[in-house]
Amino acid sequence: MVEQLAKQQASLEKQARKSLHAVNSPIMENDTVPQSSDEDEFFEAVEHQVEEFSVALPYDKTHRRTGSGVSIDSLDQVLEPQSSSESDGEDNTKEARVVCAKSESSPKRTTSKDGAKCSHRRNASQDKNRQSSISESSIGQRPRVRRKAILERPNYSLNLWSIMKNCIGKELSKIPMPVNFNEPLSMLQRLTEDFEYSECLDQAARCELSAEQMAYVAAFTISSYSTTTNRTSKPFNPLLGETYECDRTDDYGWRALAEQVSHHPPMCAQYTEGRGWRLWQEFTMMSKFRGKYLQIIPMGISHLEFTKTGDHYTWRKVTTTVHNIIVGRLWVDNHGEMDITNHTTGDKCHLKYSAYSYFSRETPRKVTGVVTNSSGKAQWVLTGTWDDKMEGAQVINVDESKGKPVFETGPHRYVWKRRPPPNGSERMYYFTQLALELNEPEENVASTDSRNRPDQRLMEDGRWEEANKVKVMLEDKQRMARRRREAEAEASLSQDEGENSG
Repeated sequence: MVEQLAKQQASLEKQARKSLHAVNSPIMENDTVPQSSDEDEFFEAVEHQVEEFSVALPYDKTHRRTGSGVSIDSLDQVLEPQSSSESDGEDNTKEARVVCAKSESSPKRTTSKDGAKCSHRRNASQDKNRQSSISESSIGQRPRVRRKAILERPNYSLNLWSIMKNCIGKELSKIPMPVNFNEPLSMLQRLTEDFEYSECLDQAARCELSAEQMAYVAAFTISSYSTTTNRTSKPFNPLLGETYECDRTDDYGWRALAEQVSHHPPMCAQYTEGRGWRLWQEFTMMSKFRGKYLQIIPMGISHLEFTKTGDHYTWRKVTTTVHNIIVGRLWVDNHGEMDITNHTTGDKCHLKYSAYSYFSRETPRKVTGVVTNSSGKAQWVLTGTWDDKMEGAQVINVDESKGKPVFETGPHRYVWKRRPPPNGSERMYYFTQLALELNEPEENVASTDSRNRPDQRLMEDGRWEEANKVKVMLEDKQRMARRRREAEAEASLSQDEGENSG
């Protein structure tokens, strides 16, 4: 009898290990992105205990907007671009301690003092019955076979300091750079790469509880930084009017369109729609070289709307810094604080990207976050790293008896996990599989599409000397066109003033 029970126990453990391995196994580079359905679960709830950690609590900061919908916070950054980077060094936020409950029972839903449920639950009466313009037939199409590699990066020697020493304190977008500093993608394509882990948004669209939906939205915003780990080359600055159209409804389930709408300052606009969601954003940035490091301060606002419920989210990106510009191996860090707001329910998520420090015992590239409802009550906590994975857990109890709040949570589960890069990625600009496919030539795209840009194509083909010549020619042509427009505008203004004075 004992022997039989032991065999049964061993068999059950073996099956459990197989199941756990299947859940945790990442999608390999040769696998296609699975087609998800409403019954699918994203990263099945592999629950486990995690070490105790702290989360930064959100603080009141109004997100004002102009009548045209432009974020005033973004305008403030344009006028005072230093404020973002300087604020990263300040740590005046309050924190809460997070502990995982020892009980293995299902977590209870957090309730407020009056017993009301703290997390919005969706029901049929709340839905606005909006429909995504992505048709089911297009999603069900057989995925196109795409390339798995590009030409390896040539080994061209270049004295980085000889060029960068004249750029200290200047805005780099105004300084011509050889393609030796670039990767064969435009900024429009790099922005599209943010949707590599769009399954986070697909899962969020299926969530019934608004706080859980927020957790997956937060996971999506974090996942976009996973591609920056070793990406120390800069994308091409798009020419004014340059576009990029990417239709991946056959595998990822989304399609995106981006355009460069301003030359100085460089600014692009993007619109993307997927399975039950649509996202639009304007993106511009300030880039400053400060000697030892290059700092990239994003500006603009990202909007996300779920087509079924109408829930509208907004957020801004955090600061990216490239270190060891002069001496040593280049490395990238993302740091700062991000606030995601659900303007429909009032839910918020406050994320803290911890800056790397040689003297800190914290896990490098660490990100922590807390999701709160409209009353400021904690609903979910998030912890992980922006280059690997994020875990989330529901808050089941809040203890404020000892001053510093303590959030007791249920078991943690993955809300996002990075897929491994393709073989030989380090020789192909550290591109992910999606990045390798973004500049693949396609028929019937607009003549202004980034895939048709000659200097970028020459660089990808390894013809860097020719690429540099064409790049200079294109940029000179754009500068001449800009001067002509400015002269015409000035002449028109002078004419109007003369007519008014007469």
